[in-house]
Amino acid sequence: MLARNTLTAIVTAIALLTATGCAVTRGQETVGAYVDDATITTKIKAQFAESKAVAATSIRVETLNGTVMLSGFAKNATERQEAERIARNVNGVRSVKNEIAVRP
Repeated sequence: MLARNTLTAIVTAIALLTATGCAVTRGQETVGAYVDDATITTKIKAQFAESKAVAATSIRVETLNGTVMLSGFAKNATERQEAERIARNVNGVRSVKNEIAVRP
């Protein structure tokens, strides 16, 4: 349990450190939209880190105006589907584009 909480804290810290300030970028209309997208991305990554079914380090998450793009690699179709399910269930997500490839 402690290891899982530590991993969640690390993933959250990395996500926050790699976010680029409060500049409005990538076609977003307001700073609020940027902050909302960063929050969605952080929540999804944290839930991936907590999940035993998803390898958080193998899947990339990007959010733009509430649309989440998942990319990277999954071990199997079940992991791919679970990553999409987690993303869809995060508050504020409008749609999910699942581009995760299943490794042969």
